[in-house]
Amino acid sequence: MFSMRIYPIETGNFKLDGGAMFGVVPKALWQRTNPADAKNLIEMSMRCMLIEDGDRLTLIDTGLGNKQSDKFFGYYYLYGDYSLDKSLHELGFHKDDITDVFLTHLHFDHCGGVIQYNKEKTLLEPAFKNAKIWSNNSHWDWAIHPNAREKASFLKENILPIQESGQLNFLGLNAKEEIGFEVLFMDGHTEKQMLPKIKYQGKTIVFMADLLPTAGHLPLPYVMGYDTRPLLTLKEKESFLNEAADNDYYLFLEHDAHNELITVKHTEKGVRLKENYNFRDIFN
Repeated sequence: MFSMRIYPIETGNFKLDGGAMFGVVPKALWQRTNPADAKNLIEMSMRCMLIEDGDRLTLIDTGLGNKQSDKFFGYYYLYGDYSLDKSLHELGFHKDDITDVFLTHLHFDHCGGVIQYNKEKTLLEPAFKNAKIWSNNSHWDWAIHPNAREKASFLKENILPIQESGQLNFLGLNAKEEIGFEVLFMDGHTEKQMLPKIKYQGKTIVFMADLLPTAGHLPLPYVMGYDTRPLLTLKEKESFLNEAADNDYYLFLEHDAHNELITVKHTEKGVRLKENYNFRDIFN
């Protein structure tokens, strides 16, 4: 009998302004866990997840992609040798093998890789031609009618071609039946961000997306300046982190350049880091 396999997929590294990533928290505090360079930039990953389950191959998020201009990429200081294609190839997979692409939300660093240029670079086309692409109706509507705060993160060239391809699907109330795992909906960062909650090898893994970008964001006030409803993020983080500490969840960090997987514990100061791991240290 085929058993589920999960693989971390590194799609690239970039840098963002540390102040934007930590909101109102002073640099003297956040730089202890996320040191900044001379330009105040901190290192970030775009770590995705691949789930092989029977005849289903599901990719969670896709990274930035490669279709934007050099000027655009110049704002994000890409570095390192990782790419989505390379990571898939190293595991023996190709984009055409992907049956489902699950997008936690439609900010460009999470969905940019879902649409690519054709070989002639004249037309945009789906990068995963055999896949269903999953979002949800509320978030989709939010993204295609963006507010001024998020407009720069919702790029129409990433989003509209998904619908035009005929591959777009919306998760409903029975998300687990449709996609194969439980989905947690969070509204602090953006409307109806979706976090996969996966039972795997007797443990629970939660793909944290932008509810917890890095291990350095564990203290409750450490909320990104990008969040549209920061006070709601506070509540969502508090509720989730208490649940995670109570139940020994493994938290899969999409944006932490140095920590793939962490567990958390209760302390007098609130929920804090318990252990950090490489994914393969825990799951074979």
